Amino acid sequence: MVRVKPFAAIRPPKAIVKEVAAPPYDVLDSEEAKNMADEKSLLHITKPEIDFDPILPDHDKRVYDKAVSNFKEWQENGWLVQDSKPCYYIYAQTMGERTQYGFVLCADTEDYAEGRIKKHELTRKDKEDDRMIHVKIQNANIEPVFFAYKDNRELNAIICETVSRNLPEYDFTAEDGFGHKFWIVDDDKTIARITEIFKTDIDSFYVADGHHRTAAAARVGAEKKAANPDHTGNEEYNFFMAVCFPESQLRIMDYNRVVKDLNGLTPEQFIAVLKKDFNVREISGTGPYRPTALHNFSMYLEGKWYSLDALQGRYDDKDPIGVLDVTVLSNLVLDKILGIKDLRTDKRIDFVGGIRGLQELSRRVDNGEMEVAFAMYPVSMKQLIDIADSGKIMPPKTTWFEPKLRSGLAIHKLQ
Repeated sequence: MVRVKPFAAIRPPKAIVKEVAAPPYDVLDSEEAKNMADEKSLLHITKPEIDFDPILPDHDKRVYDKAVSNFKEWQENGWLVQDSKPCYYIYAQTMGERTQYGFVLCADTEDYAEGRIKKHELTRKDKEDDRMIHVKIQNANIEPVFFAYKDNRELNAIICETVSRNLPEYDFTAEDGFGHKFWIVDDDKTIARITEIFKTDIDSFYVADGHHRTAAAARVGAEKKAANPDHTGNEEYNFFMAVCFPESQLRIMDYNRVVKDLNGLTPEQFIAVLKKDFNVREISGTGPYRPTALHNFSMYLEGKWYSLDALQGRYDDKDPIGVLDVTVLSNLVLDKILGIKDLRTDKRIDFVGGIRGLQELSRRVDNGEMEVAFAMYPVSMKQLIDIADSGKIMPPKTTWFEPKLRSGLAIHKLQ
């Protein structure tokens, strides 16, 4: 079972929350962040390279120093204020007709080390190192990680009761049209019960988004533990901030591929080779074609949309990795035909999150940047959990969660 704890969040006053809250650090490039960041935006803390003209590389020591000074300045200005007692928080995100409700809490680094916080992606040490620097220089988790957990009736009831009986502390719509609400759970009895339920009833967390930040937080905790001869396990550095949603409320969007060339083949030759492993059907009409089921793909090539159905025997539905359409596409098309062996390093391929729509695929092909695009049926939460439980790892760029967590609603100090 997992250990969680409440924390005294550092967060913006209600009147300026929309000015402070910002997209996650890795959603925007530096130029986009500079154009978006108003005076009080958290982007000055998460992407402080934007405060220099010209914009500095984000690993420059001056950038790290600016992050620290900006965090201090935001607190001195009263733009970020620490709560007087440890609390849990409830965070709701609305995208279209769907709203998901999660707990904002502190998770335990030991649960990650011992495998109770389960991952489905590999991490890169250079990215972990970068996130470690940010945690260490601020001595804080500035941005949360995004976890899922298996549904629990009593935790759902606590969320329902809290949001139905109390006005939200925050309630705003961001520039992307997504709604954000935030409640404070400061009742001692409810806090104790939430802690107990996670301890007795929730056996695992599943990393949805934030594998590198989770790994970095665990490494910071281990480092501070080693440096403290009086370590007890209850120090604040043993915990890191997460937003945890029941898995039934989450939806994974498609994560699609665009490729620069056909590996020396003409379009006609490429389609002919595809037909050895797929039923290929040209789609009439002008609109994009969206995959309708597992093992059905859409392809955009030379201004036309195609439906590709993988033939029986070309995939392994009994293998939690083999059944994934990212695996099927990689094995039968990207590797076998196009010669793309490593999705992480090959410069001929790029990835497009489903939030951008299928029109983004056709746009990138039509403008000559890419030659062919593929869209896939989304992975399910059940598939993600099954793979994480099995200890296996998904191929790169398999899951895209939306909406993204808004940064700046809560910050966790490590001491």
